[in-house]
Amino acid sequence: MAHVTPERPVAFVTGASRKIGIGSAVALALAESGWDVAATFWRPYDATMHWGSDFTDADALLDELRVSSPRSVSLEADLSDPGTPARIFDHVERTLGPVTALVLSHCQSVDSDILSTSLESFDLHFAVNARATWLLVREFGARFRGRHGTGRIVGLTSDHTAGNLPYGASKGAMDRIVLAAAHEFKNLGVTANVINPGATDTGWMSQELEDSVRRATPLGRIGLPRDCANLVAFLCSEQGGWVNGQLLHSNGGSK
Repeated sequence: MAHVTPERPVAFVTGASRKIGIGSAVALALAESGWDVAATFWRPYDATMHWGSDFTDADALLDELRVSSPRSVSLEADLSDPGTPARIFDHVERTLGPVTALVLSHCQSVDSDILSTSLESFDLHFAVNARATWLLVREFGARFRGRHGTGRIVGLTSDHTAGNLPYGASKGAMDRIVLAAAHEFKNLGVTANVINPGATDTGWMSQELEDSVRRATPLGRIGLPRDCANLVAFLCSEQGGWVNGQLLHSNGGSK
């Protein structure tokens, strides 16, 4: 009798492009945990960041994912376009099958305060961080056909406010959208949680800020992308199925 490879569940991870980013770490952790992964990225946003981004990172990530999950796919996606979420779900379902876990690690983040934030920047932050989250969660809920108790939604948030107004405000809206799904999707048996990973070493911090974060953290180090990824993998696992409707801090106890 021929050996039959068990079908792997499908995880859809947004914002997985930069090699040292949280999204990439999450995608890899899920692939290593037995998931087939569909990942999205958006190079034009990465290119605007002062720390830069290697154009080949997304391709290198896909190669790494396929070591553990040969069927994994990635695609470039502009989440400021309201038509993108449905198109992505169509693509993922055609190539991998129905999505069991949705992990929202994408973001738009450009520092500005109350007085300096422009209308265009404010609207773009809410389009990417809040509206796209709602549309992705809506697609997931409308399409989910998995066994009761197996569905997972995880969003990554931030508690930034002062000096980072549009990012912090739109991430606050994202929190509420994801947490609403824990109750609105109860008949589907889908859990929904939000993680605040705190200050994480993804290349954006100055040496002065790194030192400050290290001093403020009881464990005496800076958070790493894999720290958050480990928690995402647990929440998406069968063992994590009783954690629901929570905003969790994965920050080493930093104040």
